[in-house]
Order: sequence, then structure tokens, then C-alpha cells
Amino acid sequence: MTEMDARDAGEIGPGALSRLAAAVYRHLVLGLFLALAGTPTLVLWTVLAPEAANVVFFMAALLPVAPALSAALYAQRAWANEPDLSPSKPLWRGLRMNLRDTLAWWVPVLAVATVLAVNVLFGSTVAGGAFLRPVCAVFLAALAVLSAHLLTVTSFFSFRTRDVFRVAAAEFFLSWKSSLGVLSILVVATAVVVMGSEAVLLLLGWAFALFLWLFAKPVAADITERFTAGE
Repeated sequence: MTEMDARDAGEIGPGALSRLAAAVYRHLVLGLFLALAGTPTLVLWTVLAPEAANVVFFMAALLPVAPALSAALYAQRAWANEPDLSPSKPLWRGLRMNLRDTLAWWVPVLAVATVLAVNVLFGSTVAGGAFLRPVCAVFLAALAVLSAHLLTVTSFFSFRTRDVFRVAAAEFFLSWKSSLGVLSILVVATAVVVMGSEAVLLLLGWAFALFLWLFAKPVAADITERFTAGE
């Protein structure tokens, strides 16, 4: 037994029940972390009126979302590689390490998403709106999927910002199965909000982060093989 195996066995225990309990505990901590990070977004979305003038504020309220999801991805990989009973440490470490790189692309993405959202929500008031709205809706969905790949790149790799966009854009097509998986997550998340509320989505954040990690793993492996080989 290696030193790491001995430590893991000592902290978690070798039995299936102990490991299951540890996994439940990790995802409980993940859920609390995401709920804490998403509370400002939920509060702002609750108090803002659904008006055209407030679309910018609705989008700005999403600012904490990408850094929190990046930390969630980072932590889930850390838990898989080195499970222990201190699951909060990788979360905060991932948030601290990836915050600046994540915001470097998340802010411009939110700016573009704001323009697209305005066109989707209020495009019917202008000439050509019948064509403009569905086109912008498709671009908005594609931007959301691209953001998931951007999350994967910045959570696990250290590239320049322009290279982050290039790699993520390539993976959008190269890892098309993961892209479809992310799209399915977005559809389910939208359905949760429509049939429930943003609060329900926030409570289920750990589950969405888990599925995001499952789709991010093959993308990270492909990036490692294609773009970091020999480094």
C-alpha cells in the first residue's frame, strides 16, 4: 500500500459505505459552496423587474457564476485524484487560482450575451424581429455551450486569454458529444427555472456541477493530448 493509499484509507476508510459517505459529504459541501456563491445572483434576479432597461443588471448579476463553477470543476478533479475529508480546500483554492483567468473571458461573454438577450426578449418590437429573435437565441445557446468549454480550459490549464478562446472554440466542435451534453444541461436548467424557480436551480447546483464535470473530463483529456503534448 502506498503512502497516499494509506492516508486515504485512514481518512475515509476502505469500505464502500465509508467512501459513499465521503462522496455525499463532498457534494454537500459543493452544494453549500455554490449556494453561497449564487445567493447574490438570486437576490438581484428576485428584486429586478423584467424590463428591457434591467437586462444589463440581470446579466451583471451572473458575474459570480463562472468563477464558482470553475472552482467546482477544479475541486471535483482534485477529489477524484486525491480524496480526503477536507473537500472545501480545493474549492477555495480553485476559486483563488482561477478567478482572474475566468473573469478575463466571462466579462466579455456576459457583454455579448446581454446584447443577444435583449434581441431575444425584445426583438419583436423592431423590424425583422421574427428573424432576429430565433437567430439570437441560437447564438445565445451556442455562447453558453462555448462558456462551458472556456470553463474547462481555465479550470485545468494555464493559457493566454486569446488562446483560451481558441482552444475552447476548437473543442466546441472536436468534443461535440460534450457540447451536446452541456446543451442538455442547459435545457434541463431552463426547465427547472420555468417549472420551478431560480431558487430550486440554486439548490440543485451541486447536481448540475457534477454533470458538468462528467462532460468536462473528456474535453480536458483531449486538450491535454492535442494542445499540451510535449510541454
